[in-house]
Amino acid sequence: MTAPSTFGLSTEARNLHWLLSNLVEEVPGVHSVTVVSSDGLMLLSSDPGHLNTPATGRHDGPRGSSADLATIVSGIGSLTQGAAKLMDGGGVKQTMVAMDEGSVFVMSISDGSLLGVHATPDCDMSVIAYHMALFVGRAGHVLTPELRSELRKSMESTQ
Repeated sequence: MTAPSTFGLSTEARNLHWLLSNLVEEVPGVHSVTVVSSDGLMLLSSDPGHLNTPATGRHDGPRGSSADLATIVSGIGSLTQGAAKLMDGGGVKQTMVAMDEGSVFVMSISDGSLLGVHATPDCDMSVIAYHMALFVGRAGHVLTPELRSELRKSMESTQ
């Protein structure tokens, strides 16, 4: 997994990087993970762009870069929030899209940010949802405006 250097980051930022890395490495079936701010900017990513396998022409993550997963997560979040508003459904907690070749999960974080996961088609959805909820529970209270700014700057410096 390619990730921005955590050198020079605050303890909270390093902890979020560790939680994200742990989610990707420890949960079976997870290809890639991203955290997107409420305004659609990527804050954290497991960088799925490096997972391309040219020999088969297949890839394990969205095409191109970690920005692709962030864009997908932001779009799904916006669409489902709009749908919930039209249906007087309240806040959106979680969205799952099951496809022939994979799944995408999007979970709201308390500050309006979104956690997105791209997983294998045969993943255990309940295990992924459980670990996403753990991440949201641990990350939600520390994603202050200052920390979001720090994470944004960290992501910009690696691109």
